[in-house]
Parts: sequence; structure tokens; C-alpha cells
Amino acid sequence: MRSARIPLAAGAATAAALLLVPLAPGAAQAAPGGGPAPTAEHTEISRWPGGYQAQITITNPGTEPLEDWSLEFALPEGAEVHQMWNAELEESGGGYTAAPPHWGAAVPPGGTSTFGYNGRYDGDGATDPVACTLNGAPCDGGDDGDGDGDGGGEDPEYRQVGYFTQWGAEDKGFHPRTLEDTGQADKLTHVIYAFANIDGDGCFASDEEGEGEAFWDYGRPYPAEESVDGTADADGQPLRGTFNQLRELKEANPGLKVSIALGGWSWSTDFSDAALPENREEAVASCVDMFLRGNLPERNGAGGEGAAAGLFDGIDLDWEWPATPGEPGNVVRPEDKENFTALVQEFRGQMDALGEETGQEYLLTSFMPANTGAIDAGYEVPALMEDLDFINVQGYDLTGAWNPATGHQANVRVAEGDPAGAPRSYETVVQEWVDRGADPEDIVMGMPFYGRGWQGVEPGPDGDGLWQAADGAAPGPRDPGYNDFNVLKEMAASEGFTVHRDDHAGTAWIYDGDQWWNYDDATAIAQKASWAREYGLSGAMAWSLDGDTAQGELTAALHGELNGRE
Repeated sequence: MRSARIPLAAGAATAAALLLVPLAPGAAQAAPGGGPAPTAEHTEISRWPGGYQAQITITNPGTEPLEDWSLEFALPEGAEVHQMWNAELEESGGGYTAAPPHWGAAVPPGGTSTFGYNGRYDGDGATDPVACTLNGAPCDGGDDGDGDGDGGGEDPEYRQVGYFTQWGAEDKGFHPRTLEDTGQADKLTHVIYAFANIDGDGCFASDEEGEGEAFWDYGRPYPAEESVDGTADADGQPLRGTFNQLRELKEANPGLKVSIALGGWSWSTDFSDAALPENREEAVASCVDMFLRGNLPERNGAGGEGAAAGLFDGIDLDWEWPATPGEPGNVVRPEDKENFTALVQEFRGQMDALGEETGQEYLLTSFMPANTGAIDAGYEVPALMEDLDFINVQGYDLTGAWNPATGHQANVRVAEGDPAGAPRSYETVVQEWVDRGADPEDIVMGMPFYGRGWQGVEPGPDGDGLWQAADGAAPGPRDPGYNDFNVLKEMAASEGFTVHRDDHAGTAWIYDGDQWWNYDDATAIAQKASWAREYGLSGAMAWSLDGDTAQGELTAALHGELNGRE
């Protein structure tokens, strides 16, 4: 690994029996009269089978009373508020908003105010809020630890990487502004925009169906209500679309790195051509010019020389997969393995040369498979790790509806009773990369913000549908057998579905007697992040950010375990 790595924590944190939780760090908000921001602290004070009692204490360090406050929070899967006292409560979309009671409850200067609630829980009994804001700012006040509240302290210990899908804006209304509204933005260290297309001539922009989405990338004028800074794009603005919104997101979150991902499952068709000896120098030069120099092709009245200069901090290579068939129609050559190494070296050389001009160190990363056969066929691991800053290892799709029976698609450890002949898990996949020459602290582990599902599943001997034969993929809004977490969470709360969990495997599933969905809720994501930290990895990656809830609870759970610990 060529560049400085994020330092790793020594040892693993332990969980306290009495849960006292300072919640969700982020950008500070001043207290009334100036000074540090007000904070809110959640404490579980008693517990009984199926229920618990908690209190929330608001502290006002300012010099004036805090009167009209609003506390928004979300609880983990299986926990809910039953009755609250000394505050007004509203529930919406699975989250809660607490406000002063109708008789008023101003928090005095330098003082506190406490209210409480009785709650219910099931599953593993987790009750800590997974997201919390007080008057729109993080509940812990958002200080970075250096006392000035400006976010300018030391870098996070662990990388928190999220893929932002190109199609999320059009299909789901998920924009860079959404990352601010959900609270995800200030919990991420890297955002990777997926995807840009590449062929034998290099990177290119297109609006042809199946080839590109240049209009959504940098041509679509954003209205004020969807814009990160609240300002509509102006006529004739050379950079519009999601690219301009990512630039605004970076301005609102100093330190956030944004990379462009090349290829992906659908656009790896011609990656092999780009890597050929006679093509790779010019192909790489086109990508560096287009995305790092920002010279976007003129389309839809946008783009031009330097239009995106300074937007992207790096390039993420998502060739799925060298020397191995991925999507039908991909060009595959036996020499892909050696050519990929040479392609990475070419990217590294040209990006370093640009860095000497600009004074910036550009990130070069790669998305890597979890399949042993694909690893051995396509990657010269020690040589690659010399030039890559870190790798994002696929930590999902270990199984899916392409298998005849249900199973875990993203388990941390091999589950007891797994009938697979060679069962896989985070532990086995990472060990395969380490055995081939990767350093654990160069690995960022992928985590799914979606689930895989089957239908026609019988209960089986344990009544939970695990390891049971299925009739095929369960219906999904985009692809059969695929559903975002935010959809599955609503399904889990609906009548008929039961939540099941395997804490050893670090995963969960829901089952209604017919449909069976394996997925990760906030508890499972925290278990995965804890394992990544304890194993010595450099962080975690989410595919994809638009699968999270409106409260950003999965991102908050990931952050809380990696960089949000005391």
C-alpha cells in the first residue's frame, strides 16, 4: 500500500451492562447565547422480560434557556416506545420526535431537563437509539474532541465508505441532499459514485440507453428543494446534475472524499479492451482527464473544460471480473490477470503525475470479489496492493435466489448447520485475501444495505425457513430476490413476518411462512463493523446508501461501532 493508512485502534471495545449512550457525532450547533451545543443522552435504567424503562437528559451549556427544542431519534429493530412522560411524542416512518410538553419545559442555562418512557423490545433486546438529533444537530453536540466544535480534529480511525448509485436519483429520488437529511453525510469518510462507463478507448459519457446517464450525472438542473445548498442550478451552469450536488456535499462536509467508480456489473463489458497493452495508456489518460482534471464532454448544455475540476478525489476500479465471466457479454481474456495489474500501475503513474501538478494525492481503490475462483483467476494480489490505497471487498451475495435453498448472503462467520460444501463468510473471504498477500488494514469490508429473498419456502424443522428449498426468487421492485433494507424493515414490522437472528453468524432474516428474506438491520451491521474492527481491517463499505432508512440508521450503526465509540 503506497499511501499513508488510517491508524487502527488497539484492541476491541467492550459493551457496558448499563447502557449510557452519547449519540451520533457530527457538526456542532451553538447553544442559546453562544457556546457549546446542547446535548441529549439516552440511559436505559431498568429492564424486564419484553420491556424496559429509559430516560433522556437534555443538557443546555448555553447562557440562555433552551425552550423550543425538538429531539428526533430512531430505535433499533425490535425496540419501540410504548409510553412517554414529560414530553410530547410523535411517531412517523419508524422514527420518533419528542418536544416539550404542553405546559413547557425550558432547559435552564447550564442545567438539564429529563423525560422518560417505557419501551418494548424483542429479538436480541437492543434498545440504544441508532440515530438521534437535537434541533437538527447530533445529540452529542457534534464536537470533534478538540473543543472548538469545528470538525477539524484528527482523522477518523476507520474508513466509512458508501456507494452512491447513479440511478438512485431518478428511480428513488435519492440525491446528495438526501445524505444530509438522513444524517449519513457526516458519518462517512468516502462516497463513491457508481458508475462511469469505459471501453477500449477509455472513459466516456453517453445518454444512450444502457450506455450512460450523462444527463443525470451532470446535465440535469437541480431545483432548490433538492439541492444540498438550497439553491437551484442556474441556466447555462457548466456543472449540474448529481456531480454538482456531490461538489456541494463536499463543501458542506469538509474532509469527505468523493471518488468515481468505473465499470460495475453492467459496464464491465469492455474493461478487458481498456487493459490491453496497446490501449491502456490512452484509456487511463481519458479517465484522468475526464474525472480528475474535470474536462467533461459537452452534453445537454453542460460540461466543458474544467467543469468538474476538483470534484473527484480518486478513481475506484470495478472490473467484474478480470479473466472471469461476469455479466453475459463481457469480454474475457486469459491475460486479463496480468493486464489488470498493468492497468492499475498505469492509473497509479498518471494519477501521481497529476498530483505533482496539483499538489493533491489522488485515491486509487478497487472493488474486489469474495469468490476464491475469481480472486485466483484475476488478481496478482501483492503487486496490486503496492499501487492501490485500499480495496473494497465484496461482503455480500455469498448466496441468493440463484441457489435452490435459503441461506445467509452476508454472514460474518460460518453459521452452524450450513449445508454448503464450502461455506463462506467474512472470516473465510478476508482470510483468502490475506493468504494471497493483502494486509488486513488495506481491506475495507463490504456490507449490504439490502437483502436477498426466496419464496415458496417451507418452515423446516426449526420453523424458521433457514436452509430450506424454495420455489425461486421472491418478488422485488427492481430485481427478483432483491429488496432495499428500508423496504424490508417495513415488511418485518408488518403482520405475518417474524424476525429471526443468528448472532454468531452476524445476520438476520424475516419469514412469513412463504417469503424468506436474509438482511442486515442496525444490530447486524453493528456486529459486522465490530468484527471488522477486531480483525484489524481499515473500515467498512456500504452498498448502497439509498437502501438505508430516512433516519440513516444503518449508517449510524456502522459509524457508532467504528468511529463513534468513546
